[in-house]
Amino acid sequence: MALGRRRTREREDQRAEGRAVVVREPVDDEPASARPEPVPPLRGASQLWADGVGRAGTRSLQVLAILALVAVAVFAVTRLTLIVIPVLIALVLAAAISPLVVFLRRKGLPSFLATVIALIALVAVLAGVVWLIVVAVVDQWPELRDQAIDGFDELQVYIQNLPFDITEEQLQSVRDSVVGLLQSDAVGAGALAGVSQTVDFVAGFFVMIVVLFFFLKDGPQIWEFLLRPFQGARYERGQRIGDSTVRTLGGYIRGTAIVALVDAVAIGIGLAIVGVPLVLPLSVLVFLLAFIPLVGATLAGVLCALVALVAVGPVEALIVVAIVIAVNQLEGDLLQPVVMGRTLRLHPLVILIALTAGTVLAGLTGAVLAVPIAASIWRAIQVWDGPDLPARFARQKRRETVETG
Repeated sequence: MALGRRRTREREDQRAEGRAVVVREPVDDEPASARPEPVPPLRGASQLWADGVGRAGTRSLQVLAILALVAVAVFAVTRLTLIVIPVLIALVLAAAISPLVVFLRRKGLPSFLATVIALIALVAVLAGVVWLIVVAVVDQWPELRDQAIDGFDELQVYIQNLPFDITEEQLQSVRDSVVGLLQSDAVGAGALAGVSQTVDFVAGFFVMIVVLFFFLKDGPQIWEFLLRPFQGARYERGQRIGDSTVRTLGGYIRGTAIVALVDAVAIGIGLAIVGVPLVLPLSVLVFLLAFIPLVGATLAGVLCALVALVAVGPVEALIVVAIVIAVNQLEGDLLQPVVMGRTLRLHPLVILIALTAGTVLAGLTGAVLAVPIAASIWRAIQVWDGPDLPARFARQKRRETVETG
């Protein structure tokens, strides 16, 4: 039997390489039932696709087909932003406040009432944030913008006295870009303008509220309905993906909100101690920009330093820069690992690529949503084959060691 199996493997290897299969005469001690039927050799076009070049061509066609499907999906998403963006926002918010709904249900409240209470609480919080933005940022934006522009002008004077060879044209080009950004309508109108440029804000808001209500009330049932075509291992995989996505999105939003609040309070206290004006709008901007990974904290720190430079002087501006760096360092080394845990396990390069793609596809809203969506996708890959077993292509490969005796 072992000899027959070995000859079968030899014939399969010969057929995979496109060579003619040599059928040897059966051995007398080999039973007739164990003798495989001879397989004719590959001929013509079949033999062309069996070698290395043919396999590479097959893989190339498959990759092109996948890229075409992705391109069609991206095109459809960019044309349906009025639906896609509100649904994504509702999904993220539902994942963030779902623990509140579960808590109210455990206290004996009906599902409908628990959902309404959680939804009203969320709308109240969002309305408070919007009111704070309008009062603190929009009303004082002209003064804040002028302070930042004047600070950049003073910074330009300091740079010209440095030993570096920086031409006047280069400085003027950077100044024009900064002034154009600060004086643009999108920035002057605050965060709501960025959202309104992505979707029709009024219609999108109502769509988001309705979808959010049903996600909070019937989220598990909706996901169970989508998993009806699957059975067995595929059904269990869908359950793992749904649970991990909700935990990742909710943990990311709640953790980012806590980190942003701590950053805004800490930097606001530092600005007040140094004597920088416009502490409240600067703190609100720090809180909002914290939801944009990597670049948000840098933009907030630059704006605070520019205002400090023109308002109180260069020494105080350097102190503000040191405060911002210290707070960001404390956030990265202590606060984020404690608050967010392992929610966001992405390489900074992946975050940057996701952030860029989200900004290109959906503007400011895409910049905020891209990273948590990328994190949830990666988490789904990590539980693809089991609770702690990633998909085969994502598993860590270890080099085999050969012991020599």
